[in-house]
Amino acid sequence: MSGVTMEASSMLPILKKKLAFLSGGKDRRSGLILTIPLNSDQTSMEELSATLDYLLSIPSDKCKARGFTVIVDGRRSQWNIVKTVVLMLQNVIPAEVSLVCVVKPDEFWDKKVTHFCFWKEKDRLGFEVILVSANKLTRYIEPCQLTDDFGGSLDYDHSDWLNKRLVFEKFTKESTSLLDELTIINDSEKSASVDKDKSTDGALLPSFDPETVLQTGHELLSELQQRRFNGSEGGGGGGGQAAPAWCPMEEELLAQPQVTKLLDSLREQYTKYQELCRQRNKRAQLDEIHTKVMQVVNWLQGPGSELLKTQQTIGDSMRAAQALQQKHEEIESQHSEWFAVYVELNQQIAALLSAGEEEEVAELKGLQQQLSDVCYSQASQLETRQNVLQAAHAFHSTTQELSQQLDGLLGMLCADVSPSDGASIQQNLKLLEEKLQTVEAGLSSLRQKGTLVLEQMCGQASWALEEAESPPGEQQDNVQHVQAVMEEMELRKQRCIVPPLFQSQNFLLCLFLSILLKVLQQERVEVESLDEVDSSGRTLLDRLTLPIIFPDGSEQFFGSPSDTAATAEGVRERLLLIEERRLQLQEARLLNDEEGEEPEAVNGLEGRLDVIGEELSEKEEQDEEEKEAEHQDEDSERATQDR
Repeated sequence: MSGVTMEASSMLPILKKKLAFLSGGKDRRSGLILTIPLNSDQTSMEELSATLDYLLSIPSDKCKARGFTVIVDGRRSQWNIVKTVVLMLQNVIPAEVSLVCVVKPDEFWDKKVTHFCFWKEKDRLGFEVILVSANKLTRYIEPCQLTDDFGGSLDYDHSDWLNKRLVFEKFTKESTSLLDELTIINDSEKSASVDKDKSTDGALLPSFDPETVLQTGHELLSELQQRRFNGSEGGGGGGGQAAPAWCPMEEELLAQPQVTKLLDSLREQYTKYQELCRQRNKRAQLDEIHTKVMQVVNWLQGPGSELLKTQQTIGDSMRAAQALQQKHEEIESQHSEWFAVYVELNQQIAALLSAGEEEEVAELKGLQQQLSDVCYSQASQLETRQNVLQAAHAFHSTTQELSQQLDGLLGMLCADVSPSDGASIQQNLKLLEEKLQTVEAGLSSLRQKGTLVLEQMCGQASWALEEAESPPGEQQDNVQHVQAVMEEMELRKQRCIVPPLFQSQNFLLCLFLSILLKVLQQERVEVESLDEVDSSGRTLLDRLTLPIIFPDGSEQFFGSPSDTAATAEGVRERLLLIEERRLQLQEARLLNDEEGEEPEAVNGLEGRLDVIGEELSEKEEQDEEEKEAEHQDEDSERATQDR
């Protein structure tokens, strides 16, 4: 098979002149018919020679071996030109020419001379030359293989043929070049896959778009196949019957087989190229994902971890804890941006895993695992830090609230309050007990929240230990601070409650005596007032018999047993006075009802009670001085212990 040595596009002006053409017709030996339509203005043998060279490069060697029948149409030309053309065929296609049919005009040329000349040159030319009129040409060639110029039925459109040749040659040139490029690219990629260290970053884009070239080839092949099925596979029958048109782009002229072969080869290489591009794209995706994964990992393990390392204190107050929480929210915001990248990467990795190969799947799973481990670890640290800050805020809040409660309790115990009646005493006692219960509940809550802070900080210290060889000093300071606060609140509670309780009992005792004196000194006493004093006294007796229960479970009574007994005995004596006064009031009322005036005995009894009241007042002052001395001794002893 001979290739195309010339391109129609390079000699398009010459080919348009139709100096010669292959109509697609065949002689009785199945040789191709080459037609040379000479004109009176034919002057350039060079253009004719170039045209013949181009046309003879089209058929296959097998087709050329069957020889050509050349029709030289001299009806509109001169004999000298015809003779020159015939002689030129000897140099252009000497071996391929089997027969030259010179179509002569009806009345020109001297028959003897022309016939004699060609007969004389037969041996030298190497082919037979006959002179024949147009209507006699069918003796040598079937009418169905002749164009209408010679009375035949073969349809030939030179412009259409030339356009198809241009398309064919363009496709052939582009597909051949593209095929070579794709082969080189595919082979280089194959060698690069064997040699892992070899760079394959060269250009992967071929000179022509494979899709466009393939589309052109398919359209051309479709056109050729349509013409073939609508045409004729061989010479028509005799009798001058019209046969379907014969296309010069038929299989004998290499068009369809060559297009088919090029398309097959091109599709094969293009498929490999597409797979190569797919692998390259997948590799590029893997590299991009790997880069992004490492960006996330490096930030979280680098700057992200450093941010958390610098934020491990819990503050010493509610305000400080709130400031730390705000700072932590800023750190979480920075992490959230990278966590969003993690979510996106995880989705991309999941999509690639569903269609990945074994090696790629292993790599992707490794990246996914590494990314997940780092992100979950960092998220866990953020959550742990947030829990610590929340627990610290609650701890500081409870500390502040408990401190205020202790201050209020201390203020109540130290205030100079002089209730005027028993109801006020009962109310003050109830309020004091409520405040004591509130303080105890607050202290219990502080212990719980302090324990929670310490537990949360242990979790924070665990991952801090993973990041550093030794625990940070802030953790130790935090623990010591929490423990110190709880101890301080416990001591404040004891300092605030225990001594004032002793004082409060004496203060309640003093109130009872003062109210008792006030009642006894009144000229006219109501029974209700006596009832209030009696109730207050009995409540005081109950309180004197109850010990103080400390947080550690230990108990302690007010003062020594002898002091408590003496105090209780004094209260009982005064309660007896109240009972006597009540009986006297009842008797006086009865007598008053009978006589209308108060008897002298009652007045005498009241005088005796006044004396008793004065004595009791003196005794109360003496007891108060003794208590004050005892408290001073206790304060001195406590100061010594504190020092």
